[in-house]
Amino acid sequence: MSKGSTVTDQLSRAFQALADPTRRDLVARLAADGDATVGDLAAPYDVSLQAVSKHLKVLEEAGLVSRSRDAQRRPVHLEADVLDLMTGWLARYRRQAEERFARLDEVLELMTGWIERYRRRAEERFARLDAALAEHAQDSEGEEAS
Repeated sequence: MSKGSTVTDQLSRAFQALADPTRRDLVARLAADGDATVGDLAAPYDVSLQAVSKHLKVLEEAGLVSRSRDAQRRPVHLEADVLDLMTGWLARYRRQAEERFARLDEVLELMTGWIERYRRRAEERFARLDAALAEHAQDSEGEEAS
């Protein structure tokens, strides 16, 4: 398996893990508050410790969190490297999308200029046509009067 495939698989696992709102909230809390125990993380939820542990296992398998042993505690730690990988992946596609939008803006600006030039030309032509029709109408009235 190539390195690119490994990165893609890791990204897939990370995005899949974060598809769940509870897991996104767990990651957000770890990012804001730092390391925490399963009990600390489970406190705001109306679910069992086992349910939160299952969520953490999915996050751990995706490489988003790790657990260490600190005496009697097993704190959960957010792994920023995977978040950096995800952010870099998103940034690359965001740059590409922004470049495409910039090119589209240039095309639209060019087209707007063309449309404005053609609109002005059409107005000038209609003004000349109106003037010619008015002149023709006056000439016709003059011939009828004589």
